[in-house]
Amino acid sequence: MAEANINCIGVMTSGGDAPGMNAAVRAVVKTACKSGIGVFAIHQGYKGMVEGGDMIKKMTSDDVGGILHKGGTAIGTARCHRFRKREGRLTAAKNLIDRKIDNLVIIGGDGSLTGANLFREEWTDLLKELVERGDITAETAVEHPLLKIVGLVGSIDNDLSGTDMTIGADSALRRIIDAIDAISSTAASHERTFVVEVMGRNCGYLALFSALATGADYVLIPERPPIADDWGMAMCDYLAEGRKAGKKKSLVIVAEGAKDKDGIPIKSTNVVSKLKEHLKVDVRLTILGHVQRGGAPTAFDRYMSIVLGYAAVKHLIENGGDTESKIIGLRKNKVTELSLMKSIERTRSIAKYIEDGNFDRAIELRGESFNAELNTFKTLAQAFPSKEKQTKDKLNLLVLNAGSLAPGMNTAVRTVVRIALEGGHNICGVNNGFKGLTEGDIKPMSWMEVEDWASEGGSFLGTNRMMIEGKDYFEIARNLEKWGTDGIIIIGGSTAYINAFRMNQRKNDFPAFDISTVCIPATINNNLPGTDFCIGSDTALNNIVDAIDKIKESAVAVTRTFVVEVFGRYCGFLAQLSGLATGAERVYIHEKGIRLKDMQEDVEMLVERFNEGKRLGLVIRNEFTNKIYTTAFVSALYEEEGREVFDVRQAVLGHLQQGGTPSASDRVLATRLAAKGVEFIESQADNDQKRYISLGLKGGQLAVEDIDRLESQVNLEYFRPKEQWWINLSEINDTFK
Repeated sequence: MAEANINCIGVMTSGGDAPGMNAAVRAVVKTACKSGIGVFAIHQGYKGMVEGGDMIKKMTSDDVGGILHKGGTAIGTARCHRFRKREGRLTAAKNLIDRKIDNLVIIGGDGSLTGANLFREEWTDLLKELVERGDITAETAVEHPLLKIVGLVGSIDNDLSGTDMTIGADSALRRIIDAIDAISSTAASHERTFVVEVMGRNCGYLALFSALATGADYVLIPERPPIADDWGMAMCDYLAEGRKAGKKKSLVIVAEGAKDKDGIPIKSTNVVSKLKEHLKVDVRLTILGHVQRGGAPTAFDRYMSIVLGYAAVKHLIENGGDTESKIIGLRKNKVTELSLMKSIERTRSIAKYIEDGNFDRAIELRGESFNAELNTFKTLAQAFPSKEKQTKDKLNLLVLNAGSLAPGMNTAVRTVVRIALEGGHNICGVNNGFKGLTEGDIKPMSWMEVEDWASEGGSFLGTNRMMIEGKDYFEIARNLEKWGTDGIIIIGGSTAYINAFRMNQRKNDFPAFDISTVCIPATINNNLPGTDFCIGSDTALNNIVDAIDKIKESAVAVTRTFVVEVFGRYCGFLAQLSGLATGAERVYIHEKGIRLKDMQEDVEMLVERFNEGKRLGLVIRNEFTNKIYTTAFVSALYEEEGREVFDVRQAVLGHLQQGGTPSASDRVLATRLAAKGVEFIESQADNDQKRYISLGLKGGQLAVEDIDRLESQVNLEYFRPKEQWWINLSEINDTFK
């Protein structure tokens, strides 16, 4: 690809604000400045483009300092009726040409991006008219023959086809589940029914995934309306079954765009009326509204927006002759380029299919995972297992947690229990991991026992890092035989994987080990093979980012550098991504190594920046980066070398990284993998050769790996995958420091 000769880039946010927009703007500005390209912020979106003047401002890297962690958009967004008319677009073109801007990065929804594409299509004619009017010279028009557009989708609804996640969706989901978790506690206390309305005009993503993550009882979304003629009575009958089963509360999630099968809108107030009429219960309505857009972006929205903003500028540099507008999105956990108009047309076709009543096609276009999670939710939300789905091949299954605690373990166990019972199987929980398995600390589990586990942190079954050896094999085999075990689901980290590997190696010695075994990755360190993300890692990352935000706020009145130590053992995932998400000047991880020379250069860089007016520095160190250059050593070095300019504080975050309720992403991941784990064991029931496997998500797709490949996939000395998808993100850190 030939590199373009770019004069200036304009960046703007448009449409509804979304958490993460500031991170994207910051990334565009810093990447452009680092590449020697002029960059302008266009304030208030198209309104600023039309008005010109101070609404289009030249930016430096320092101008975007301090906005990374903020919600909303620092450069503003507004509706602009003038831009919808040709005369307004003509004025906008003149304002851009005056600043030599013919490359735009636009962060917004489909309406904003459609307007940008129209602007691009008209560009040549607009410049021709400006020449004819004498507003610009013919030479100037020749210098700017094309308007290049790159779009980043900012939408909390996560409704754009072609990209797995849009900027702001993860943050909105976090706001929703935080609110529902709080509502659930008061609902249970008063045995009330709550109806919660969430955003989603044409897309049920927020409603469905928040329902799945919070253990809601009923959900109404545009893509799958209720099939009953009297949907209200059907809903009430369904919820009544839950109360009979012992549920102390009922929770209904309604997407704002929900409709019945005839296309008639289902308003949240209608839902409340139906519940009061048929169930005669105390009902409360909560409409979350714009609280879903507000607040600081999650760690995911920060680093995703940074990666996309960086990629947008790189695309403009490397594709100067590209005449088609592009969207830079995330697909299968990788940055991808999409045709802007094709993506928007496909997105709008989903709304048309919903309007026409072709719901199956609409769900198909939402993607495989959307349909899978919808089916899983239906199972998990039932009051009882479905009798008609009971299988004749009843299996005896065990579920246990192993290794260090990971938020989301309870969510995974809940899913295993209910999916297994739905299939007609016996399911027992093992207390205290492999220690409990050797001691026979095993108990049958019931449907209602796990009712409230979806949102709980910690591990109700218990967990530990015991490694099996010696006589443990005999004790485990005896207990497996005692319970007639056909399959085990082990939820955990390296302890789980290594113990499963050892059991698989000893199948010839212990016939009881010849059973289907599934390892589900759960560790905040994110250091397991066969998966991009482990259950618990997103929660830990958010805990780190939240803590660092508070740490940085404590230094507003002084010139200070913080050295923060995070977990991860020999895997730098938490350090690398938290560094990106918090704007750290330097990240030290074991994979990249650390030298005294490096630290000296980093200190000198910080001293120079502080002398130029910087007031806060941030260094993040993975706990096992280097045995000699400890966090205390690094802090002392920075303190000594920078003492004339800044002081230094160190913070070891410790176990707060493992605490709290699991994030929305971890709950959804736990649910998805746990459901697939049970399905896998069911599929192996008639096979003579039983498999030991690990499940994960690679590129957003389910990945199945035989556990005996562990040695080839993992650096056993440091126990981390030989290939780690995030490792190259360090080049973005280096660009921004």
